[in-house]
Amino acid sequence: MTLLARMVPAPWLSAALLALWLALARSMSAGHILIGIALALVVPLLTANLHLMAVRVHRPLVVARFILTVARDVVASSFQVAWGVLFRRWRRPAPRFVVIPLELRDPLGLAALAMVTTVVPGTVWSEIALDRSALMLHVWDVDEVGAFVARFKARYEVPLREIFE
Repeated sequence: MTLLARMVPAPWLSAALLALWLALARSMSAGHILIGIALALVVPLLTANLHLMAVRVHRPLVVARFILTVARDVVASSFQVAWGVLFRRWRRPAPRFVVIPLELRDPLGLAALAMVTTVVPGTVWSEIALDRSALMLHVWDVDEVGAFVARFKARYEVPLREIFE
């Protein structure tokens, strides 16, 4: 292994980190470039021992449909939460904790489910059972728990099972 390969074990990651740093800093000054280079060299070295799991996507079209579903839900939920905040006097939201039984067991699928839950306004991933059999969410406004659970499973868990399992 060459010295350069040892110093930069993940050149694409290093390039992405440098570009991200400069974009976030919104500056091309020498100081920011030096900090970006330092991050681009140090972070891959520090994370080189992390063992990434191989990802096998079984149905790419399901991935595309899932991304569109999540995007639509993010927009719709944003409006629902904003409406609930602005017009709270007329109709108070019914927040509650909801337990959702899970069939999804794949760690990457569960990680994707956690990200989706975090991104969609009005839902917060609160807890997962040790055996990964159930998930507890805090939901901003739920009228019928059973309908919410069925919708959540159909919109998120079923496609993620198709993608990862």
